[in-house]
Amino acid sequence: MPNGSAGIDFGTTNSVVALSGADQAASMVEFAAPNGVDSVFRSALCFWQDEAPRGALAHEAGPWAIAEFLDFPQGSRFIQSFKSVAANPLFDAAPLFEKRMRFEDLGQVFLRHLVEHAGDALADLPERVVVGRPVRYVGARPDPALARQRYDAMFAMLEREVHYVYEPIGAAYSFASRLTDPATLLVADFGGGTSDFSVVRVEAPGATQRCVPLGSAGVGIAGDRFDFRIMDKLVLPQLGKGGTYRSFDKVLEIPDGHFTDFGDWSRLALMRNRRTLEELARLQRSATDKAAIGRMIAVVEHELGYPLYDAVSSLKRTLSGTEAAMFRFESEDMSIEAEVSRGQFEDWIAPDLARIAETVDTALTRAGLEANAIDHVFLTGGSSLIPAVRALFTARFGEDRIRSGGELTSIAHGLALIGQEANLAEWTMDEE
Repeated sequence: MPNGSAGIDFGTTNSVVALSGADQAASMVEFAAPNGVDSVFRSALCFWQDEAPRGALAHEAGPWAIAEFLDFPQGSRFIQSFKSVAANPLFDAAPLFEKRMRFEDLGQVFLRHLVEHAGDALADLPERVVVGRPVRYVGARPDPALARQRYDAMFAMLEREVHYVYEPIGAAYSFASRLTDPATLLVADFGGGTSDFSVVRVEAPGATQRCVPLGSAGVGIAGDRFDFRIMDKLVLPQLGKGGTYRSFDKVLEIPDGHFTDFGDWSRLALMRNRRTLEELARLQRSATDKAAIGRMIAVVEHELGYPLYDAVSSLKRTLSGTEAAMFRFESEDMSIEAEVSRGQFEDWIAPDLARIAETVDTALTRAGLEANAIDHVFLTGGSSLIPAVRALFTARFGEDRIRSGGELTSIAHGLALIGQEANLAEWTMDEE
């Protein structure tokens, strides 16, 4: 049995690290962030050009990246949710001023800052590191083998023995530490990019193998998709979506492809380049509503993506606690204010909830179980707090079987505990 292990939940929106020692307990690593001590490290990067040496890039990560970007948005490049391109074969490299950085390059910069900001907590990293991975990666045709190669290259900088475990399995192991009796557990993990589900049989404390994975399934729908539904309904019509342009003697609808990048933070953050801006300028010249396309150009040129999505996320969180809320966004180039009811939001995400329900069915089928065989349903991840998401599970399993807690930390906690297992191969996804 190892002397210690680290569990890393590298998330689309947030990342969390936990450490486990020989006493079989796990604790969260805390970061003295600009706004106070926190165990959650935002999965964000900010780059800017360094004067010396000429052409070099300076960078920051986590909440420090956000602070740097807000101080100097015009002179920096802000990247968030870059995990979402891990399995995308069409993603080659992110253009950052005169440099191009691959996924693994971005990942190593991110990890380096994460370790530095952890201070003494990660100064002597344990020899065994367990990293969470989605059951299904984001994208229409994700390539898990490619994601594995990129993850390997990213985490190689830690110079440690790295193993991969499904993220909901990590959450299941964390939840199992609360149980004193045998049970069959369904974990529903709602991250920023994916929603993953695992069915686990939990044995009584002292069993040779405490947890036995029975079946898993995942779908590339989660918090980011919910955010985009709000963006699509409230913001994009202000930027020209649904509008028209003139082509010779015809009036045609502006193709949705011009707005696709607004649905993915990893692409939206990279739209500020000469080719894209020239294309948008051509569209503006032929558009019926030139002002609307002008607003879209302003969003790209002035790096308004972060504050726009911040306003969107704020609305989503507020609607989890109230029946209606105001969406407000104000800048020099555009102003949007609209009241949104929880019912409207739930209508917008209804197709996504249906896909999530189907994926839960798939996990149960792979486990060979019916819904009535599940003793506990553990909901974790930020989007598990959305009432419509929770209602999906209460309707299926009953309120008395729903459990929650540690929405942002349970995965890392469980991964660190799994790292203490003598036979780690029973848990890992090292075959890819």
